[in-house]
Amino acid sequence: MGLGTRKLAGVSVLLALSLIAFMLESYLPPMFIPGAKLGLGNAFSMLALVLYSPAVAALTVILRCVLGNLIVGSLSSMIFGLCAGAVSICVAAFLYSFAFPKISFVCISVCAAVIHNVVQCLVFCAISGTWQAVVYLPYLILLGALSGFAVGAACVLVVKRLPASMLAKLGAVVNNTKTNCP
Repeated sequence: MGLGTRKLAGVSVLLALSLIAFMLESYLPPMFIPGAKLGLGNAFSMLALVLYSPAVAALTVILRCVLGNLIVGSLSSMIFGLCAGAVSICVAAFLYSFAFPKISFVCISVCAAVIHNVVQCLVFCAISGTWQAVVYLPYLILLGALSGFAVGAACVLVVKRLPASMLAKLGAVVNNTKTNCP
């Protein structure tokens, strides 16, 4: 995952934007269910997947979870976020590598968001020793699908609307091949 200067700058911008979104979202009230959030920071991890690589996307997720939770979160939310983030970015990377463009990038984002919510709920149940929280799963799946749709659609718009010259300055892969354009 060698990072040249331009690529490092581009990845740093995505990480910074991801952290800002994470921190801003931490000040918003939960969506209907305790702890439920839109996951706006995930948009930048998904952009890292499209513009750079699965490894860069995973790095973005890990750094956002650790740094964001050190700043505004807690150890428990870091554990939930890291576990769910790792699994969801692996799912997104797998689908992007092997199923895209047969399935849309928005669909990949929805799958990743749903998996993220399911894993977080299961990790909470395992750590707390109570499985009653699984009653939230239908709501978490619905919220994940809605959030994943919004994140995926936003990523598609960004990649399609930003000029290739601007993306190239950030070290992103910018041709219109299967590997980089949703």
